[in-house]
This record gives sequence, C-alpha cells and structure tokens, in this order.
Amino acid sequence: MFNGLHERKSAAPRMTPRRMFARSATVVAVLALARVAVADDGGFSTTVLADEGDDGRATSSVTKAELERRLPRSTPDALRFEPGVFIQQTAHGQASAYLRGLTGQQTVLVFDDVRLNTSTWRQGPNQYAFTLDSWAVSSLEVVRGGASTRLGSDALGGAIIAHARQAPASDGGVWLLPAAFVRGTSADQEAGARVELEGVAGPIAFIGGVGARQVGLLESSGPLVAPADVPRFADDGRTQLGTGFKEVTADGRVTWRPTTSDEVTLAAQVYRQFDSPRTDQCPPAFARADECLRYLEQFRTLSWLSWKRAHEGLLAKTRVAVSWQRQHELREGVRPASFVRSTGRDVVDTFGLNVGLVTRGFEPFAGAHLRVEAGLDSWLDVVDSVAFIEFTDLGVVRAQPRGQYVSGSSSWLGGVFIDSALELPLPQGAVLVRGGARLGWASLVSPGEAAPSTLGGESVRAAWAPFAARLGVEWKPTSLVSLFVNGDRSFRAPNLDDLTSRQQTGPGFQFENAALRPESALGVEVGAALRTTWLSLEAWGFQTWLFDAVVRAPRDVAQCPPASPQCAASWQRFQLINADGASQLRGVEASSRVRLPLGFTARAAVSWAWGQGSDGVPLSRVPPANGHVELAWRHAVGFTGAAVLRWAARQDRLAIADLSDPRIPLGGTPGYAVVDLRASLRLPPFVLSLVFENLADAPWRAHGSSVNGAARGLHFLLGVQPGR
Repeated sequence: MFNGLHERKSAAPRMTPRRMFARSATVVAVLALARVAVADDGGFSTTVLADEGDDGRATSSVTKAELERRLPRSTPDALRFEPGVFIQQTAHGQASAYLRGLTGQQTVLVFDDVRLNTSTWRQGPNQYAFTLDSWAVSSLEVVRGGASTRLGSDALGGAIIAHARQAPASDGGVWLLPAAFVRGTSADQEAGARVELEGVAGPIAFIGGVGARQVGLLESSGPLVAPADVPRFADDGRTQLGTGFKEVTADGRVTWRPTTSDEVTLAAQVYRQFDSPRTDQCPPAFARADECLRYLEQFRTLSWLSWKRAHEGLLAKTRVAVSWQRQHELREGVRPASFVRSTGRDVVDTFGLNVGLVTRGFEPFAGAHLRVEAGLDSWLDVVDSVAFIEFTDLGVVRAQPRGQYVSGSSSWLGGVFIDSALELPLPQGAVLVRGGARLGWASLVSPGEAAPSTLGGESVRAAWAPFAARLGVEWKPTSLVSLFVNGDRSFRAPNLDDLTSRQQTGPGFQFENAALRPESALGVEVGAALRTTWLSLEAWGFQTWLFDAVVRAPRDVAQCPPASPQCAASWQRFQLINADGASQLRGVEASSRVRLPLGFTARAAVSWAWGQGSDGVPLSRVPPANGHVELAWRHAVGFTGAAVLRWAARQDRLAIADLSDPRIPLGGTPGYAVVDLRASLRLPPFVLSLVFENLADAPWRAHGSSVNGAARGLHFLLGVQPGR
C-alpha cells in the first residue's frame, strides 16, 4: 500500500484503483503548482476564494466562548458535543477522541502547527490529548476523515487541531492586565484556580498564565450492571476507586512585531499531572483491591519559535517554526500480596521543523481563481526508557533488561506536500476543485535488547516512503447550498510502540511485532450543506477502507517474549499483526442549528459508525450511534442559558479483544440519555458559568471507558477579567 521499502525490494506494483487515485491527485497538484510558477503579477484577482480554514471537508470547531460555557474537564471533553466525535475515558485523568471509529495513533493531534503525536503513542485510546491544557486553547477544530496530505502519518481517522491563544495586538503603547479564575465540581470535588497576565510594550506583546487543580474520587450514579469488574466501587456503590489526580499547568507566549509584515513568536506550554491511577488497573478486574497501576508523573513540555511574514505579490504568507517537545511518563504498579512494586519511566524528546507557504488567490486563466499552499515538516523522536522491579519484603531493587521501549530508539517522520483550491464559475453557481499530495518519509531505529531471542528483542531498522493524496469537488448551485464529494488516501507508518513495546492494555498484555507493515486508508465521503442567516444544516456519509490494518491477535504463554513476566501472568496475551484484506468503516454524521425568535437557538447532531475487519469480525471499540439536542437562550445583557440532552445507543457489536476487555460489560455497553443545564453570565469584568450535570442522576458510560460518567452535580467557574 506504500510506494516505499521495508529493507527489501518488491516486485513492480499493479495499477490498483488506489494507485490510480493517488497518481491522479498528484497530477492535479502538479498542474496547480505549474500555474503558480508561470502566472505573472498582473493575474491577481480580488475574488475571495474559500477561507483557508474552509477545506471542503467534514469539519467542526469549538470556540473559546463555548469552552467557557461548557466547562469541560479536559480538552478532549470539550469535543463531546461535536458531530462525529466520541470521547472514551480509560481513566479519570485520561481521555481520547474517536473520529469516525478511530482514535489514538490513528488520529493526529496538532497544537499551533506543532504535531503532538510521538512514536510511542499506542494503539487504541491514549492519555496524551488530556495533557493539552484547555486554558491555553483559543479554539479547537476537528477534521473528520483522512488528513495525511497536510498532516502526515497517523491521520487515518482525522485530526484535532488546537489553536493557541494569541498575544494581543501591539498598539505601540504600554499596558498590563491581570485576570484570575476559580473553578470546581461537586462530583469529583475538583478545586482549581488560574491567574493570567497579558500586556503590550511597544512592538512586544505577551499572554500567559499558571494554573493548578486537585481532583478527588469521581462519584457516579452507580454501576451499569452488577457485579461490576471495572471500575471498582467504594462501599456506597457510587464512588469509583482508581480515580482522582493532581495537575499543574503553565503557558506563555511572547510576540515581537518588528514591522507590519513580520511576527516572531516564542512560546511554551507546561503540563504536569501527578498521582493519576489507571482506573481499569486500579485494581485490575478480579484482582485484590490493593493492586494498582498509577501514573505518578504524566508530564509534557512544549516550546516553539516561529516566524511569520506577510508578503506583497503572489506569495501571501510564509511561516517557519522550530519546536521541542518532551513527553515524560513515570508509572508504578504495586501488588502488595506478592511483595512486588514495578516502576517504569519513558521519556520522548521530539525535535520539529515546520515550513509553510501560501499564495494569494489569482487567475490562472480567465474566470478561474486558484490558491496554493505548500509545506515541509520533519519530526525526530529520541526515546529513553527504563524499568525496575522491587521485592518489597526483601528491600531489593533490580533493573530490568529493558523498559517498555528500548532506550536509544529513534523515529524520524516528515514529508513535503502541496495543496490547492481551484474555483471555476458556472452558468449557475460555481465549482471548487481541491487537490493535493504528500511524499513522506518514515525511518525507525531500535538497538534491540542485550540478549535477544527468537521471541523478540532483536534490533529494528525500518524505512518507508509513504504517499498521500486527496481530491475533492464542491458544487455551489446557489450561495446557500454546497454539495461535496471527496476522496482521500492517508497512511500510518508503524511507530516504536508497534515495533518494540511491551505493555499491559485493557484486554491484556500486548507485545511487539518488528515485522509490521504500514497501514493505509482509502476514504470517500459525500456531503451537503445549507447555510442561511437562520438555518444551518450539514450531513455527511463516509466509507473508509483500511489496508494492512494493525490489529491484535491472541497469543499463548509459550509465545511471550523473554524478560516479560507480566505476559505470562496476564489473563490474555496479544501481539499486533497486519490484517489480511481490507477492513471497513462506514457511517453518517449530521448537524443542524436553527436561530429562533426571542433569542433562542436550537442545535442537534447525530453520528453513527459501523466497522468490520477483513475477517468479518467487528472492529474493536467502534462507538455506538450517539448525538445531542440543545436549546439555548441568549440575552443582550450577557446571559446565556441552555438545556442539553446527550445520548448514545447500546453497542453490542464487539471485536474479539472487546470480549476479553473488562471495561466493556458482558454483552456490550448499555445506551444512555443524560440531561445537563448550563448558565453563564458575563458582566465585565466578571465571568460566571454554571453547569448542572446529569439532572436525572442516570448511570452511564461511554463505550470502552473504564470510568462511569459523573453523577448529578454542579460545575462552576468564577473569573475576574478586566478589559482595556
């Protein structure tokens, strides 16, 4: 599926439909670039092509105002009301977004053009989106469907793009404004606070803040089924053990605008989470209540330096950015009855380079309007991983032969891409043709263990040259209606987690497979949108074929790798393999918004996805049908109130790994319906937001989660935010 090499040559590939689509998209992109190269300066058009954020794709966004009203517990939680997005929680301090049935390493997370995915992101849900502080975000954008053309490896299901808060405009003056906020919840006794500062001194502007919160045990409305294996409950039958955490955050951004055309930004974001249990392993199903796997430290540090320039002429904008990210994780697993404490520490340093160019819209020929974007990105990961085992009755600590990963492993991903949008007038309306292509690279090196065996631990050297492309057509028969057809080819190169890791997952112990091939996805979507001043409707249908999909295959004790006693002790063992044939995902997504008289607004969204492997077995943890209905009222004085019904149907289409996963009740996850009330008031300089959660106190759980949803409770935010 990839035009690349994995340490050996292959026969010439057949001209399959997927290869024909990829080459056709390349031709479109190359022709667009040729038009840019030969156009003269007199060919500019004042016609406004579609906004840069309008990609003709299935997208949605969450604004800062909506974050303030929704009071999400985390950045992933802020996406809970977006069409086509389903939020799973492996632990109270972890959350992962499913996009069109895929999550984790099969989706991409981006913050201010910096890729946050690393080579140790695991299959299925992971905790890393939780480490993106929602306070540092100005808005969130969700791209549903393959997005590798622009964003590279991993974007099979889509992307979550977080936009950073910007420093204020430099007005030549000198001023400084502080702000302070406190927030809390009743269901988990959260107590948090944040202080912020923004200001300007001539051409230099600053914005930043620090925050902290402490979160206690989460109270739910009781178990979904009895008895419940995961989560484990306290004696009251409502308080969930293995929940709660502590958190400290900080972010800052300094922007220097030496000219009206140039902007230099130095920014950093720090996230520190402490003492966060993994709920499904604290305690594990069927284990003693005092056994627990806990993330003592879940840290992320990100810093970046960028330069932007606005140009006159054909080239409109240039952006160059360099970044450094450190992902640090310290785990501790205790089994008091066995007098054993296991610890592991993994550190991933990522060095990034990102270059982007955007042209102005211009006329390549009479009546047509074209804009082109091109870019280069490069991401280098370096991994340090160690593990220890302590026999507490003897006071003896021994270093393990290897950590969850092999220290000294590295991964280098990147690529170059071109993307274009061409608008063609019609006698009635207009047609927009969008197309692009990416040629990427992926190279991974792992030194292997000191004493490898035939069961694993050998050194790994792998390289591929993956290819991505997209082609879409949008027809606008009128200014109010748009019809879409899009095709996309995306890819995911195997990462160090796939090729080298050994770890305890929800279904059981999982170990590496150094012979994995890249995954690729061929997706087709059709959509329609109606937008008027009072009504907005949007609907999408999609079909995705996954080739060489990485799935879990059961293994017996004899196949466990050496120096991994957890493998033999686990109730189930799995190894990652490439599935034969094509797995499929299909579904529909629809959303609407209606502006009603007297300041009322009604919104609704519904999503449904269906997944099946090439063997005819359902794909793991595909979300059930779900959606929400909201009725809101806004008053000119700054008050907003809303009632929201969020729901999900039962999910009983289970994969083999799901059947052994104690997070999923026997027979599947029950459906739910939860009602929330929201109220917010902004009377400068004061801000007050309230959310009354789960009014009916209904037991509920998102499919595949380890924790049940919160019981009836209250969220609040109180802030003082002076304006100039």
